[in-house]
Amino acid sequence: MSGDRQAEQRALIVGAGMAGVQTAVALREQGWSGSVTLLGEEPHQPYDRPPLSKAVLLGTAEGSAFDIDFDALGIELMLGRRATALRPDGRTVDTDTGPVGYDRLVIATGAEAITLPESAHLPGVHVLRTLDDARRLRSVLAEQREIVVVGAGWIGAEFATAALEAGCPVTVVEAADRPLADALPAEVAVHMGSWYADHGVRLLTGARVVAVEAGGVLLDDGSRLTADSVVVGIGARPATGWLAGSGIELCPDASIRADHRLRTNLPDVHAVGDCASFPSARYGARLLVHHWDNALQGPSTVAANIVGAVHVVGKEEYGLDYDPVPYFWSEQFGRFVQYAGHHTAADTLIWRGDPGTPAWTVCWQHDGVLVALLAVGRPRDLAQGRRLIERGARLDPLKAADPSVPLKSAVS
Repeated sequence: MSGDRQAEQRALIVGAGMAGVQTAVALREQGWSGSVTLLGEEPHQPYDRPPLSKAVLLGTAEGSAFDIDFDALGIELMLGRRATALRPDGRTVDTDTGPVGYDRLVIATGAEAITLPESAHLPGVHVLRTLDDARRLRSVLAEQREIVVVGAGWIGAEFATAALEAGCPVTVVEAADRPLADALPAEVAVHMGSWYADHGVRLLTGARVVAVEAGGVLLDDGSRLTADSVVVGIGARPATGWLAGSGIELCPDASIRADHRLRTNLPDVHAVGDCASFPSARYGARLLVHHWDNALQGPSTVAANIVGAVHVVGKEEYGLDYDPVPYFWSEQFGRFVQYAGHHTAADTLIWRGDPGTPAWTVCWQHDGVLVALLAVGRPRDLAQGRRLIERGARLDPLKAADPSVPLKSAVS
């Protein structure tokens, strides 16, 4: 696209979280000369989410706004406006205050917290997803109320850690037989279950919440847990409901079905971050990654493919592919937990260290190739392992199982 033509183009980004903000910045950094508009549902200045379950929740920070001069970059902010529909024929996004036009559209609406039926508007029932959520919960922690957390996943563990630090009595209820059941195999997660008791948090597994009531929750065995506040942390789903009827293709998990260049099935419409899944050639699977690093990495690919305008020469298509090694971290119960890669139940697990100690690692291999690792208190393992996964390196299982051997020296 010529410079004159590009200068007339309108780039609209729906979603003002990490993925949306970084896409806007990346467009400018990569030379986009047209207009850039960032549309966000929340009225706050765009902010980073990881501090919400830590500094903001505990009151050591008021917010976590991005340190970005949007005016200097020529990025128009439309905040406090909710997208309600996409009309690709007219190249417009409907909002609760009127339509907004586009020539290039990037959907970065992220994910929304899953709630328990009929509990969303009950007093004393909370989720932790937004800045307003964190501010409401901050007062709960400050008053040291008795709290029941529903869900022992990543967010449930992080919130329980913060509540404990604030001096709140905490009970965590998990329907599965172990924490992190959706993320890790039983032989790994079982060792993380002891962290709760070690820090004075009551963990009830195999306990399903059938109702949330004023002052507590009712479990499927008929027992009732009393609480001043209930925090629901049972996961998140892609925030894509507003796309109904637009013709955009969604997967069964409600994620936007993006391709290897983060394009949707609609012309000039891309999707990035928590709302989009993408095909990974590295893992031979479609991945939906609800983590900060994915929202940070994807935007540069989207911007490159918009600015560079993916083109075809003969039968070959040229553009930038997106196939990262997924990565995330969690701070819980005094431990720094990191994960890189993607594993399945069919992959071979290698223990690296004693899970009864404060520092250990688990590696997963597929046909001898390192595909994922979980590092607890071993950041060097994570850093080296992530590079090895990117290289498609093979590990010697005996060397990899010896925690005194650097992972980079365990390559076979």
